Amino acid sequence: MTRLQLERHQVWIYLAAIAGGLVLGTSQAGRRDAFELVLWPALVVLLYATFVQVPLLQLREAFADRRFLAAVVTGNFVLVPLLVFAMLQLLPADPAFRLGVALVLLVPCTDWFIGFAQMGGGDTPRAIAVTPLNLVLQLLLLPLYLWSLPGAWRSDGLPAASVVPAVLVVLVPLVAAAITARWVDARPSRAWLRERLAWWPVPLLALVVLLVAASQVATVRAALDVLPVVVPLFAGYLVAAAMIAKVLGSVFGLPARHGRTLCFSLGTRNSFVVLPLALALPDGWAVAAVVIVTQSLVELLGMLAYLRWVPRLFPAER
Repeated sequence: MTRLQLERHQVWIYLAAIAGGLVLGTSQAGRRDAFELVLWPALVVLLYATFVQVPLLQLREAFADRRFLAAVVTGNFVLVPLLVFAMLQLLPADPAFRLGVALVLLVPCTDWFIGFAQMGGGDTPRAIAVTPLNLVLQLLLLPLYLWSLPGAWRSDGLPAASVVPAVLVVLVPLVAAAITARWVDARPSRAWLRERLAWWPVPLLALVVLLVAASQVATVRAALDVLPVVVPLFAGYLVAAAMIAKVLGSVFGLPARHGRTLCFSLGTRNSFVVLPLALALPDGWAVAAVVIVTQSLVELLGMLAYLRWVPRLFPAER
């Protein structure tokens, strides 16, 4: 099996992992704390393997195409937050529920976005070039978004110290990945390490969702009533994101391949970068993690539809 084939079948791998995790968490209810304990190092390794694929040290390349860059930044960091603000007003007044939606929809994807853009006829070099900028901007702007979006969350009962471990879970692999990238780029003979690590995200992500399901099985059962709300919401987001991309593509005069890349950038979200933040929240906020995992599954299924729809939305020029 090639890596591309593995990525094409990742949706079914994750669904099987969630089903297995729910069975494991039900049959081994006394070991849920152990599952959660293993979950944190698995997340660290997953984020490290993911960040290594991001050209963290090549931010300068993102500025080569100013029109495409302007479209991506405007879409991901201006129009999408406005869309999320509007969507939050339609949700039940549950702060944990709204926080999960806000967390996952406010951060653009930095990993499988590139693969889907490639499969959907997008411009892979531009997708790769803009990824580190998307990562840096989301890390800087996410706290601002969460504080400025009314209804996304409330501060009472949510101590800031509770998210410190989650921040470390993101920052430690990010720094380690930057060090690894510098070491690999120093000599061409070391490129094998990045190639090996490129195989890791899919199986590691399957392990993470299995452990999430196993450790949070009670929360998943209690949150089943939110699924009829969030599944249509996230599906609607995918449609709205594509429409935003279509408008921005016209405004900035992007060629079809660049427009497709923009569409996949706006449609995909960085669910497993914000998952540690949700998992670190105190009791009573666990539904946020369920919302984030649900979004990732809706998104992956939506990407199968995107692969057919986006090339038609942005037809190649004659």
